[in-house]
Amino acid sequence: MLERTYDVFARKGRGDALAHIGYLEALDDELARVYAWKTYDEERWFEMIIVPRSAIIAVNREDGPFAANRETAGREGGA
Repeated sequence: MLERTYDVFARKGRGDALAHIGYLEALDDELARVYAWKTYDEERWFEMIIVPRSAIIAVNREDGPFAANRETAGREGGA
C-alpha cells in the first residue's frame, strides 16, 4: 500500500478561518488523523481537518502543483 499525502488545516476558535498548518504522509485516512493530531498538537485547536492532497482541485492554474488533480476531476465528471 502506498502512502498518500494529506494537507492539514486547523482553526483556534469557532469563528476563525481554517489555516493550512502543514502536511503529512500516511497509509490511510485513520492513520493520517492520528499523525495529524500527534504532529500538530502544539496548539489548542478548536478544529483540525485533513484533506487528501489528491482531492484538491486547481481552479485557475493550468501549471500549478494541483493541475493534474484538475485533469483527473474533469474525467470523473467534475468541472
